[in-house]
Amino acid sequence: MKARLSTDGGARGNPGPAAYGYVLEAEDGTVLAAHGERIGVATNNVAEYRALIAGLEKAVELAVGELEVVSDSELLVNQMTGEYRVKNEALRDLSLEASRLARRLGKVTYKAVRREHNELADRLVNEALDAD
Repeated sequence: MKARLSTDGGARGNPGPAAYGYVLEAEDGTVLAAHGERIGVATNNVAEYRALIAGLEKAVELAVGELEVVSDSELLVNQMTGEYRVKNEALRDLSLEASRLARRLGKVTYKAVRREHNELADRLVNEALDAD
């Protein structure tokens, strides 16, 4: 099965109250899973990686064979594709966890998009942050 994973993470303040969101869609656009969750105090980048990891876990659970990851975090995309080195220790651990999960899927590609092309994942982040 081919699918697309849209991920987003955010923190109000950096670091500050943080949350992530992801949307996993089948090739035909059917939403297979969507989730947003608060993660306590974290940086934007940590929240972005937590979104990726949660979405990859769901893709593994649903036996996705080919996955396109879409994120508005150029840092995450460039680190996961190997264009940037991961210098921050907390991000290094998260990127290694994401890489381990990605290897359990057939093929994973990464694509950076502008925030307005990642609306649903972004909305899930804000809903999680706004929830009491």
